Amino acid sequence: MNQRAVLKRVRTSVLDIAYEESGPTDGIAVLLMHGFPYDPRTYDEVVPPLVETGCRVIVPYLRGYGATRFLASDTLRSGQQAALGNDLKEFIDALVIERAVLAGYDWGGRAACIVAALWPERVLGLVSANGYNIQDIAGSTKPASAEQEHRLWYQYYFHTERGRAGLEANRHEFCRFIWQLWSPNWRFDDATYDRTAASFDNPDFVDVVIHSYRHRFGYADGDPSLEAIERALAAKPRISVPTIVLHGDGSGLSPPESSLKHAAYFTGPYQRRVIPTAGHNLPQEAPDAFADAVLELVRATK
Repeated sequence: MNQRAVLKRVRTSVLDIAYEESGPTDGIAVLLMHGFPYDPRTYDEVVPPLVETGCRVIVPYLRGYGATRFLASDTLRSGQQAALGNDLKEFIDALVIERAVLAGYDWGGRAACIVAALWPERVLGLVSANGYNIQDIAGSTKPASAEQEHRLWYQYYFHTERGRAGLEANRHEFCRFIWQLWSPNWRFDDATYDRTAASFDNPDFVDVVIHSYRHRFGYADGDPSLEAIERALAAKPRISVPTIVLHGDGSGLSPPESSLKHAAYFTGPYQRRVIPTAGHNLPQEAPDAFADAVLELVRATK
């Protein structure tokens, strides 16, 4: 944990969410959202400059990670995009935050994009790694290039029961391998990885991850209570809030040119920045660039 952060908890309709908070309670709220397979440690070097400028910085553990827990045993351990977006909306509500700057990547970037698209009145600005992260589930059966399909091998693996068993048995080794593939220029050590890997011991981690990668291809049913949100997302809603898109040019998952076509989804003030050598885990690999983007949006609100 960041040395200045305080671990707190708050309840939403289905979750007891663990989160880390730093900075003054009356500062502009900034929510930093992690992805798969990462956790709040990815923001340890992003938080201090935000706090130094007076921001209230909040970094939650997503469903299935760390100390976040479901309230009921019979709740579907969904990892679908509507669940992530609704979790973030309810989290903001539970903390009684009127408006916030949202920043994230991977799953967390998806949640941030969803809230910015569907509830823009709650969002002061958006930093989104890799562009428009809302999934086109209806179009998921359309194949990509052979090169890109190769990058998605882990998703197809998770579609099988062998994949579920593999993640269950080898979650720490599997996720470390993902870090290496997605961030080939990042030389992280065992201690850095281990600080995050503890979050994968959450009892719901495997179920949430497997559901996420099956649902996005239409191979698992979603949570019926979230169907209205999924229908809204199927329309590919535009994002009108001020947005800065970051993309690492060393990503082993999505090449930087893949976000060029996303500009049409952003109808408000928009910038796109390519970060040299950085891979998929942008806030941990390029914390200064990530913090600078967040601070630019924060300053624009004053």
